[in-house]
Amino acid sequence: MAALAIRPACITRVLPGSIAEEIGFEPGDSLVAINGQKPRDLIDYRFLCADEDLALEVLDQRGKTHHIDIEKDIDDDLGLEFETALFDGLMQCNNACPFCFIDQQPPGKRGTLYLKDDDYRLSFLYGSYLTLTNLLPQEWERIAQLRLSPLYVSVHATEPEVRSRLLKNARAGQILDQLAWFQQQRLQIHAQVVVCPGINDGDHLETTLRDLARFHRGETPAVASAAVVPVGLTRFRPQDDELTPVTQAQARQVIAQVQALQNELRQQFGTNFVWLADEWFLIAKQEVPAESHYEDYPQLGNGVGSIRQFLKAFEQSAEDYLPEAVSPPRTLTWVVGNAVEHAFEPIVDRLNQVKGLTVHLAALASDYWGRDMTVTGLLTGHDLLLGLRHRNLGDALLLPTVMLKPSDSGDPQDTLFLDDMSVATVSQQLNCSVLPVDDTDALVKACGGELPAHQLAALQPAAGYWTPS
Repeated sequence: MAALAIRPACITRVLPGSIAEEIGFEPGDSLVAINGQKPRDLIDYRFLCADEDLALEVLDQRGKTHHIDIEKDIDDDLGLEFETALFDGLMQCNNACPFCFIDQQPPGKRGTLYLKDDDYRLSFLYGSYLTLTNLLPQEWERIAQLRLSPLYVSVHATEPEVRSRLLKNARAGQILDQLAWFQQQRLQIHAQVVVCPGINDGDHLETTLRDLARFHRGETPAVASAAVVPVGLTRFRPQDDELTPVTQAQARQVIAQVQALQNELRQQFGTNFVWLADEWFLIAKQEVPAESHYEDYPQLGNGVGSIRQFLKAFEQSAEDYLPEAVSPPRTLTWVVGNAVEHAFEPIVDRLNQVKGLTVHLAALASDYWGRDMTVTGLLTGHDLLLGLRHRNLGDALLLPTVMLKPSDSGDPQDTLFLDDMSVATVSQQLNCSVLPVDDTDALVKACGGELPAHQLAALQPAAGYWTPS
């Protein structure tokens, strides 16, 4: 891969009370260099800013260059936020995994939905998964030099021929040698295995998990944990992809297989090490494990334990913020994916114990993606209009923000679902206000807190979008 050009890092926010605000930085300015070095990314920026004496080259909004010298304490942050974490551009994926969600979308949507990243920097900074197949020698050297650990790696299979078949990349078969490199460097990864029935399940899954467990040894295990995730398929996927959805019977078989291995590994390591995503239990129509099972939630980003954590967080939020009664009375509709309908029934029951409060759970499948069982984050504007149009939604819609991404404009009214429909459009077409909720605190506050003035005046459905205080 050719070297990417390093662009000046565009500043989008200057934190109040920060060194940068005191100096006079403004959004729209660009950081060109620190002590003569052009930072490639947020990692370089943080590393270079650790010095006490900084010589900054800055380009202001009018294109004028400024040279600024700063003396600060070694741990002080400048207080700048940037347009992107990668100043030299995104390292894109060179694999052709048939189960890749990016390739299972319809054409013609906004461009950012089709970016296939395989960038170790995003893995280190934000926990996104990469395959290690496109790293040049200098990038391996940088990982070791800067001690970029842990990284998050999509393994899927450790047998070379099976992994190469899944990733459609001959270099994918080097995974065991790469894990040995992490072990030699005393660096760590968290691994994920997306199970595709008939390809990497059964004996192949057993081999993969046992191979990964061999690297969970010593003070700094190279493989800190492994998650097992069911393949997710949409109606837009290629017809010749060899993939089939996970059935209830297959889910139960994988659960039994992995739980047997967990019992064995607990005896050996004192930890489960390998974890099942919550979706396995939803597909199998089994209860998710108890909270104590998940230890310190090492694979929460893969949906391992997210239901139990949400239920626990709700209990605390209800204790902190849920009143005994609300006035005036209100009726709200909480939209979730139908995969969590049963799991979230206790939350709805608790909310409905509040005098004057009625909460209806609208658990929807996704017609847009063609999925019988849908996690909340995949619901689209199309699905909400189809599933809610003929329902009495009450005074407002409780909308989990996990469904949403900001639009290019940054205007909350233009916040978009995965099908490019805006929240404002859904609100208007359903003739119902929308309450975005990003966690259990926001959910409880939206249900039991004070309503905005326009709804206090008359609790009638009115298209609008507001954030509860």
